[in-house]
Amino acid sequence: MAVTKSTWEPDSWRGFAAGQQPEWPDAAAVADVRARLREVPVLVFAGEARDLTAQLAEVAEGRAFLLQAGDCVESFRETSSVAIREKLRVLLQMAAVLTFGSQVPVVKVGRIAGQFAKPRSSATEIVDGVELASFRGHTVHSDEPTAEARVPDPERMLQGYYQAAATLNLLRAFTKGGFADLTRVHTWNQEFVASSPQGQRYEALANEIGRALRFMEAIGIELARERSLHEVNVWTSHEGLLLDYEEPLCRQDSLTGDWYACSAHMLWIGERTRELTGAHVEFFAGVHNPIGVKLGPDATVDEVIGLCERLNPQRAPGRLTLVTRLGAGRVRDLLPRLLVGVRDAGHPVAWICDPMHANTFVSASGRKTRRFDDVMAELEGFFAAHREVGTWPGGVHIEFTGENVTECLGGSEAVLEDQLDHRYETLCDPRLNARQALDLAFRVAELMRG
Repeated sequence: MAVTKSTWEPDSWRGFAAGQQPEWPDAAAVADVRARLREVPVLVFAGEARDLTAQLAEVAEGRAFLLQAGDCVESFRETSSVAIREKLRVLLQMAAVLTFGSQVPVVKVGRIAGQFAKPRSSATEIVDGVELASFRGHTVHSDEPTAEARVPDPERMLQGYYQAAATLNLLRAFTKGGFADLTRVHTWNQEFVASSPQGQRYEALANEIGRALRFMEAIGIELARERSLHEVNVWTSHEGLLLDYEEPLCRQDSLTGDWYACSAHMLWIGERTRELTGAHVEFFAGVHNPIGVKLGPDATVDEVIGLCERLNPQRAPGRLTLVTRLGAGRVRDLLPRLLVGVRDAGHPVAWICDPMHANTFVSASGRKTRRFDDVMAELEGFFAAHREVGTWPGGVHIEFTGENVTECLGGSEAVLEDQLDHRYETLCDPRLNARQALDLAFRVAELMRG
C-alpha cells in the first residue's frame, strides 16, 4: 500500500526540507518531548486504520460518500463534553441527511482529536496594531496576542496528546453508548437549529426515518439486533503538519510489521506542504494509514500523478484521498483535467471537495470570512465537473462548529456582514455554524440525487 522501503524509518523525513515547522528555541527540550511521546499509548490502532481504508475504498469505487468535517483548529480551552457532543450532533445530523437523501452509505470522519496545528501563509500577523508571530495552533504556542505567548513551546505537544486522548475517549463513548442510536434521530436537533427552516426540514426527515424504522419492526425485523442502527463509527483525522509530534506516535503494527501513524485514523498533507520531494510526503509515504492530500488551484496534472505514485504505488483503493480546494470561480475550469489525468493514469483515488479554503476573504470590518453562496458554488462546480468526465464526486470536507457562531456570511438564515462581530470565536479560519452546516447537507444531498 504505502512506500514501505527497507530504508524508511519514522525519522527519515529529517533528511528532507520540512515546511511550516515551528522554530523551537530549545532543541534539547524538543528531543525530550519526543522521547516521552514515544512511551505513551497509541491513540488509534492499526486495525482501525485498516477498517477506515476499506470504507474509503468504497468511496473511491463510487459506492459511498465521505463526510469529513470539524473545527478549523481545535482549542485547548474547549475540553468540555458538551462542546464535543455538539460537534458530533451536527456531524450525525449531516450524515443522516446525506444518507437518506442520496441512498448511499456515508463515511463519517471528524476533524477532531488532533487538529491542533495550522499552516500559515505568513510568518507574522498584525493583532491590534502589533506585529506578532502568526498563530500556528495550541500544540505550538498560545493564541494570546503577546510576543511571549507566541514563542513555540514543545511541552504543548504533550498537552495536545492528552487532550486528543480525552476527546477520543468521549467520542467513542458517545458513538457506542447510545447517543448516536438512529432511533434517537429526533434528539439530534439542537435548540437554536430546531426552529429554523433547516431544523424544520430536518425534523420532517427524522419523522420519515422513524416511520421507516417502525415499518421494519412491523414486518418482523428485530431492530435491537441491528448493531448498525445503534452504533456508528466516527473516525478521527487531522492535518499531519507537526512532524515532531507525528514521528514519535508512529508505531509498527505487531500483526503486519507495517508502520502506522497512531495519532489519528486518517491524516492529510496540506496544500502548503505537499512538495513531492518534501518531508511531509516522505513521512506519509511510509505509513499505512489512509492519507489525504489537499490540492489548490496551482496543482498540475503531473504533480498530482506524481503524488499518487509516491503515496500509493500499489494503487490500493482507499489509501489515497485527493481533496480539491480550487475556488468557486475556478473549479469548473481546473478540476476536469485533474480528474481525467488521474483516471487515465489508473490511480484509484477518492475525490473530495473542500469548498471553504479557496473562498476566504477579509470583510470590510477586517474579519476573515466566507460566503455560503461561494461555498455552494464550488460544490456545484465540483459535482458538475465529475458528471462531465464520468467520475464519482466522493465527498465533502468542511469546517464547522456546533455553536451558534457568526463567522461565515449567508445561508438560509443569512448572517450579515454587520453581524460578524456578534459571535466571531474561531482561532483561525471562519467556520459554518450548525444551521449553515445542515443547510449545506440538504443542498449536497440534492446535488447527489441530481
